[in-house]
Amino acid sequence: MPKSNTIPVVLTIAGSDSGGGAGIQADIKAISATGSYAASVITAITSQNTLGVLDILPIPLAHIESQLDAVFQDLNIVAVKIGMLADADIINLVADKLEQYQPKHIVLDTVMVATSGDLLLKETAIGSLKDRLLPLASIITPNLPEAAALTGLAEPKDAEQIEHMVTAMRQLSTSAVLLKGGHLEASDESDDLLITQNETHRLSTERIRTPNTHGTGCTLSSTIASFLAQGEDMLSAVSHAKQYITQAIGHADLLKVGQGRGPVDHFFMLHQ
Repeated sequence: MPKSNTIPVVLTIAGSDSGGGAGIQADIKAISATGSYAASVITAITSQNTLGVLDILPIPLAHIESQLDAVFQDLNIVAVKIGMLADADIINLVADKLEQYQPKHIVLDTVMVATSGDLLLKETAIGSLKDRLLPLASIITPNLPEAAALTGLAEPKDAEQIEHMVTAMRQLSTSAVLLKGGHLEASDESDDLLITQNETHRLSTERIRTPNTHGTGCTLSSTIASFLAQGEDMLSAVSHAKQYITQAIGHADLLKVGQGRGPVDHFFMLHQ
């Protein structure tokens, strides 16, 4: 008989991607692949594939609320990853429920735009995101366009401009920020900055040249939540998540899924 161990439970609150590369589907794959148990609350249904987002159907608020109550009242949820929330009403509901149930770790992926460029968060909801969810988050994980939207600054175009954004990141009402530098495609390195009030840690890997990056933000944030749920400290969780997503991107071309921007390989370890 195998030994019985209590598996840490991670809840993902996000939208569904019918193509399976991002959103809830990517989150469940990433959480499972890194050794945690994945539960989910679906906030929206997208008609989506590797070519883009065709349609978005927000889930009724009452059903989002019932999903949240169902999982929190039964499961020992250690960490929560938040992805696509679509509008201010959903943001406020999720914030209310997180304040009610108070999970130990909250990883907020500030999802605003899909890899394809499609808008996933109404611009009128950005204020609600900043006011209600940022103060609750253990860490937020914006890419450069999202960081620009959160701060009102211009999107950085080089490493020097990213450094100037660190001060603005510290002024946001959240505990830590992982500022992702993946959009600086001219660079041979893929640098992310883990920013706290007192320290900045640079996490650097060699840039992998591939168009198949669908779901990278969802996957990275879910993996951070998974490692936090397993008891790692923030720097360790983010570092291990960075290593995981780098390998998942590195194996993405082998999947050959779809005709557009394909997904990363969440289970690369099974294909080696």
